[in-house]
Amino acid sequence: MSQSVDRALTLLGSLGDGPVTLEQAAGSIGVHKSTALRLLRTLEEHGFVHRLSDRRYRVGGRVLSLAQRALQEIDVRQVAAPYLAALNERCGCTVQLAVLQDDEVLYLDELAGRWSSDPGRPTRIGRRASAAGTAIGRVLLAGLPPTGATTDALAADLAAVHRRGWAAESAEHLEAVTCVAAPVAGSDGRAVAACAISAPADRIPSAELLRLVPELLCTAEAVSLAYGGSPTPRWCENRCGARPAARASRT
Repeated sequence: MSQSVDRALTLLGSLGDGPVTLEQAAGSIGVHKSTALRLLRTLEEHGFVHRLSDRRYRVGGRVLSLAQRALQEIDVRQVAAPYLAALNERCGCTVQLAVLQDDEVLYLDELAGRWSSDPGRPTRIGRRASAAGTAIGRVLLAGLPPTGATTDALAADLAAVHRRGWAAESAEHLEAVTCVAAPVAGSDGRAVAACAISAPADRIPSAELLRLVPELLCTAEAVSLAYGGSPTPRWCENRCGARPAARASRT
């Protein structure tokens, strides 16, 4: 039984490279065509394999459905936590994680920086803010199609953010802070969350905070890889050490 399961899973994995013929399927697991056919038919009955009109086999819809459910069950806050903590320790600034809900940003996590003027102030965790009015919100909006409420100025700004891969803000929440934000990519390449670095403007001017953008991008890409996304690694190799092969557990 374990051998059959191993063969079936190996066969299913080989379909990830594209449709295969019966002969190719048999060759991928080193069995006779009749054995491969039995496995393919069983997988087809359960929706994991789909037979094309040209008699080739490809991944079935059941695989896509399960993959989507698995990704939805991953807690992005839990996945991001160690990376945010490392970023907070390296840069000393306040670090946040947020997601987009309707037209607002919902903050999921925050680690205070060493320059916090009021250590006892409530964190932004659980708070909401205008997406268009914050750097972390504009990063999340930048990957979405414009709506009827999107002004020409905002559309131009979002297009620039999308091309650049990060956003900056010098008066987020009407507080005297500077902020830079970058997206966390999901499996389809779209932003599922965003992380940000912020600090009091009187301690770190905007120009100085911009020097931390590579550190921020490193963290955003590392979280994306751990979450199951496929960003183009630009910074992780020489900063936080994340590698595409080193992903967080999905269980």
